[in-house]
Amino acid sequence: MAEPTDSDLNALDVTDAEAAEMNRINHPLVAGAAPDANDQLAVIDSTPDGMVFITINRPSKKNAFDAATIAALREAFETLHGADHVRAVFIRGAGGAFSAGADLNWMRDAADWSESDNRDDAMGLAHMLKALYDIPALTVALVEGAAMGGGAGIVAACDMAVAVKGATFAFSEVKLGLIPATIAPYVVEAVGARRARALFLTGNAFDADYAAHVGLVDAVVPDVDALHGFIDQITGTLTACAPGAMGEAKRVVHLVANHRIDSGLMDDTARRIARARVSVEGQEGVRAFLDKRKPNWAK
Repeated sequence: MAEPTDSDLNALDVTDAEAAEMNRINHPLVAGAAPDANDQLAVIDSTPDGMVFITINRPSKKNAFDAATIAALREAFETLHGADHVRAVFIRGAGGAFSAGADLNWMRDAADWSESDNRDDAMGLAHMLKALYDIPALTVALVEGAAMGGGAGIVAACDMAVAVKGATFAFSEVKLGLIPATIAPYVVEAVGARRARALFLTGNAFDADYAAHVGLVDAVVPDVDALHGFIDQITGTLTACAPGAMGEAKRVVHLVANHRIDSGLMDDTARRIARARVSVEGQEGVRAFLDKRKPNWAK
């Protein structure tokens, strides 16, 4: 796909620096790439209504992860932390596969590393997943084909996921004498501790329907055309939502999840809604509702 145009980036209300960064990630010839990242491995596309698509771009390797791919994805995700007018970020894989997990050559190299080297390498994946998790916009995994290991971890780290019938998932690390440690916080949050134990300890592959059953994905569609229809549906829904309020709503979920309901939490949530009521979006949204018109972000 083409790089974001000036009009697209202006519609997202990003700064000049953010626009340059998004174009740099999409086209490495625009500026020098970071020394530890191959920017072509993570392709960013955007639309004027605040929808961003990030494509894992190693189709010849079924989008398997190596250090360069992880670095490129992290950089792409971090770029979107400051793009406040992005409503949704869709994550997908090129060539009909989401991600086959770890690249075999990368695994072969890691087998000869020290424990310290392996820890440093694993922190790369940990930072990438956290960068995805911290994107203020709604994040949606679009799963075709295989989503294995770390690929399934990306699915779990997203706010929503939809899979095409025939997609396959697995957390098969134990079959290699390894453990799915770095992705565990996101998988446990997505499916719960009991389901995670069963998935992690058996290492068995499972299909899209079972992924929906355990809560790893939210919907299963019959084919790619239906996947495009799902994207259109989500896009239509989110254009009615204030981008800033969406980000704040996501932050409040992170705040209250697994938090004891006490006076501190009550005070924090009260402060947040009070701040929202007097914000530009809050004032516009309520006035538009009372005036029986669309708010300015929905026009």
